[in-house]
Amino acid sequence: MHMNLEQLRSFVEVARIGHFTRAAAQLHLAQPSLSRQISALESDLGATLFHRARGNISMTAAGESLLPLAMRMLADAETVRFEMQELAGLRRGRVRLGATPTLCISLVAEVLTAFHAAHPGIELHLTESGSLGLLEELAGGTLDLALITTADDGTAPTASLKRLPILSEELVVVASAKSAVFDGVDALSLAQLAALPQITFHESYELRATTMQAFRDAGLTPTIVLEGAEMDAVLRCVERGLGVAVVPAMVMVDRPGLRSVRLTAPRLARSVSLAHRNDVALTRAAQAMQNLIIETADILSSAHVGTDSLISRR
Repeated sequence: MHMNLEQLRSFVEVARIGHFTRAAAQLHLAQPSLSRQISALESDLGATLFHRARGNISMTAAGESLLPLAMRMLADAETVRFEMQELAGLRRGRVRLGATPTLCISLVAEVLTAFHAAHPGIELHLTESGSLGLLEELAGGTLDLALITTADDGTAPTASLKRLPILSEELVVVASAKSAVFDGVDALSLAQLAALPQITFHESYELRATTMQAFRDAGLTPTIVLEGAEMDAVLRCVERGLGVAVVPAMVMVDRPGLRSVRLTAPRLARSVSLAHRNDVALTRAAQAMQNLIIETADILSSAHVGTDSLISRR
């Protein structure tokens, strides 16, 4: 078998675009050259990868089976290339970090700023997604590290991924700093929260599922004025007084337009963890990023010392 990375790269691009001519243009190849690469790959594998009919193509069962493997192989080959570059030290390299939207506007922003200042020659790639999507990308080899959030239960995601819990973070209720809704209030019960006009997140946010489950368990129906928003829209609408929202405590950093109170009976929390693949050693750049994330988490938890801390080290 003489299968090579160029053939796999051509196969993945044709599968992604669904057209030989357009895929050839993306790869800067002549269309006949691309067709020969695909034909050679099919010959090497002994399987037809695409159905071809009047200019329209679709993947065969063999093609669908090969696609995730090919993407994984290409991602691993790219990682090897960057590892070889790192032999000169941390002057070159790449880190592909994934994080949930709430962490991107808090912990991640602090980490990336400090990391770039210390290692300006390292390429930084950030993927923003929900925890489940990040774990899938991590398993597929397109991320080096992922900052994920889960219910505060300490369970590991899968056997193939290593997870290091770094923070436990309480969920708080936020309102506009100009609003009087929290005047004289130190904390809210779930029943009191249910009566307030509330802005809820998109279904991809784990904290929405956590909050809605708490309402269901208590037999409560929240008063929702806006549903399905992303993080930035939620915070902006809260700042303008449209309603309140349940957010992680870390979001309050550098947010003078917001006020927060704690949620009691019950208190809700989540675990922030750093995950990476068990079967691939971290590059030097990724290891440096992991160390900085842990160091920054320590600083955040130190800023909230006490038995009643909103943020604590795991």
